[in-house]
Amino acid sequence: MQLVVYILVYPLLWLISRLPFKIIYFISDGVYALLYHVIGYRKKVVRNNLALVFPDKPEKERLLIEKKFYKHMCDMFLEMIKTMGISKKEIQKRFTVTNIEVLNGLEDKGINTMLMLPHYASWEWVLSLNLQIKSKGYGIYQKIQNKYFDKLVRNIRGKFNTELISTRESRKILKAAKDSEKLTMVGIISDQSPMVSKAKYWTEFMGITVPAHVGGEEICKTNNFVPVYLKVKKLNRGYYQGTFKVLFEEPTTVPDYEITDAFLRETEKSIREAPEYYFWTHKRWKHKDKAPKIPKKVIS
Repeated sequence: MQLVVYILVYPLLWLISRLPFKIIYFISDGVYALLYHVIGYRKKVVRNNLALVFPDKPEKERLLIEKKFYKHMCDMFLEMIKTMGISKKEIQKRFTVTNIEVLNGLEDKGINTMLMLPHYASWEWVLSLNLQIKSKGYGIYQKIQNKYFDKLVRNIRGKFNTELISTRESRKILKAAKDSEKLTMVGIISDQSPMVSKAKYWTEFMGITVPAHVGGEEICKTNNFVPVYLKVKKLNRGYYQGTFKVLFEEPTTVPDYEITDAFLRETEKSIREAPEYYFWTHKRWKHKDKAPKIPKKVIS
């Protein structure tokens, strides 16, 4: 069945990936009308999240953010498909960086880095960064159940010199990379909501107490990877700009959870600056009423 689904869907994805951007965004407009106005995809989740996070904003303003978000989400979905057929030159034109010298400077010192980013603006085209650095680029991701699509995603990212590694295999591979003394940069999206049973740390995110994902911090501390936040701005339709900020220069000396908190504070700044580009369909605050009275304090 997995192969059948792949055979049926792949030709459509391939065709879309070869279309010019003008047509890509024409399709995106149609998908937006269908998802938002007809199907109402996760509209209740988005609306509840916005009301929870921005209780002081008028309902009319939240509704405007909601509509802008759905338009952006559809754009990004089509851009992800377009990645299959986009050239290296084109993606570098559409995803620019204001201060690549920050990463290059760390590389010149022989420092490995952990690139931490949220579900904000475009995380797909961040892969183009690997065309501008000397480090071996890894991206931690959740494996796709359909093994054929999983392989396709790996191949797409591979053309930009990124090797995807699953969360289960990440510790072993990154330790081996560190031991080999080859320059390494690993990217991880760190704003997910962990399972309550596995939550090690609870903190405020957008003013609400929630469990925090600490995998990125654990990797930094275990392997002495310098944590770098990547702020991504959407400049225009199909154009993004990234800016790096080193969170801590000596991660092994940082008290537990300060790396996680620093990342979340930077994420909050991005969200408040342009909330329509955050991924509001995620149930990020679903565990807000389950915080333990005494949060755990030690990273294991």
